[in-house]
Amino acid sequence: MKAIQVMTRILIEPELLPTTIEFYENLFGEECNLRFKYKEYNLELAGVGSVLLIAGPAEVIEDFKKTSLTILVDSLEEFQEYLLGEGSRVIDEIKSVPTGRNMRIQHPDGTVVEYVEFGT
Repeated sequence: MKAIQVMTRILIEPELLPTTIEFYENLFGEECNLRFKYKEYNLELAGVGSVLLIAGPAEVIEDFKKTSLTILVDSLEEFQEYLLGEGSRVIDEIKSVPTGRNMRIQHPDGTVVEYVEFGT
């Protein structure tokens, strides 16, 4: 069980995505390493370093504000078992997403976190 990366989520309007990607590429000195459309929610996502940019219509973005951060992990099942044993609760069960699989968990302190396992 390993957390691979913690990503800060930044929610933006779709027209700001290209300039926001460029800003973070310049800030961090690295290129965008993740970019895809999440058609189910009418979103486009991009990753630059430890930042996850989520672009979409205001009414869709509103639901995504409830989730504080995204953690990339090597095994959703292992993290789910561990987190439940520590008093967390499942908000969204493990499901397929464009990058692999994810789940949303509420930690005992109330923080809502998206956990993602790439490519499965």
